[in-house]
Amino acid sequence: MDRAERLNLAFAALADPTRRAILARLERGEATVAELAEPFGLRQPTISKHLKVLEEAGFVTHTRDAQRRPRRLVDHALKDVDAWLEPFRKQWEARLDNLGAYLDRTTRKPKRK
Repeated sequence: MDRAERLNLAFAALADPTRRAILARLERGEATVAELAEPFGLRQPTISKHLKVLEEAGFVTHTRDAQRRPRRLVDHALKDVDAWLEPFRKQWEARLDNLGAYLDRTTRKPKRK
């Protein structure tokens, strides 16, 4: 799978607010499907579908622990997304810096003699 395909899967996965909330929950540590479903009031099959999308995008993995199959974030899962966003972040930071400098120049009060 090439980088463009990985980014397409990543952004499609991140487009859904439930999946973003699942990622935020997993940021705090691993959780089972039942634990992930609880705050949403959704049934386990629905959460499992969301998890499948997140797994296909490379954000989430699962292990087997006896009867449990906890999910957890993949290390550096958002690396491709972050790398793609970096040039845009730099551009906006530069624009905001320029705006700040302009505002400093134009709102500066003249010195009294």
